[in-house]
Amino acid sequence: MRKNQIFITSFLWLLICVCPVLQGSIRDDVQKTYTSQIGVREKTGNNDGKEVEMYLASVGLDKGNPWCAAYVSWCFQQNNVKCPRSGYSPYWFVTNVIYKRGKTPEVVFPKASVFGIWFESKGRVAHVGYVDQDKGKEIVTVEGNTNSGGSRDGDGCWKRIRLKRQIYIVSDWVK
Repeated sequence: MRKNQIFITSFLWLLICVCPVLQGSIRDDVQKTYTSQIGVREKTGNNDGKEVEMYLASVGLDKGNPWCAAYVSWCFQQNNVKCPRSGYSPYWFVTNVIYKRGKTPEVVFPKASVFGIWFESKGRVAHVGYVDQDKGKEIVTVEGNTNSGGSRDGDGCWKRIRLKRQIYIVSDWVK
């Protein structure tokens, strides 16, 4: 009986120690995937092109559709992270929310978490992307369907710096 207790205790201790390491590894893998897409550009500026259509297809959409959320989903899918298979930005914040402006205290956004930007004209979150690094008042992001100016209807996948106060909501899908 004593040997079983020691084994179970040792196993649980190992599990507690290894899980954060595995989580870090998944975050790193997701980060490698989304950063590998920086520089992808639309073929004609109409939400098209080989990679863009691949992101859209991963969530069941045809070329011509906005693709920021499809890009996020495709990157997670490449790493077997359970997530929404949707090109609709609000679906990324139904669960797993770790921050919502005005509702939760300021937190450090982990890399590979998903941020959303609220658009008053749409009355909803209408652009998503990855948090690459939290730098306090600013975050480094990697986003699809944006441009150097931060549009939600851009021409490619870009690395950007956004003010943290621009971020409306953040979810964390890496478990």
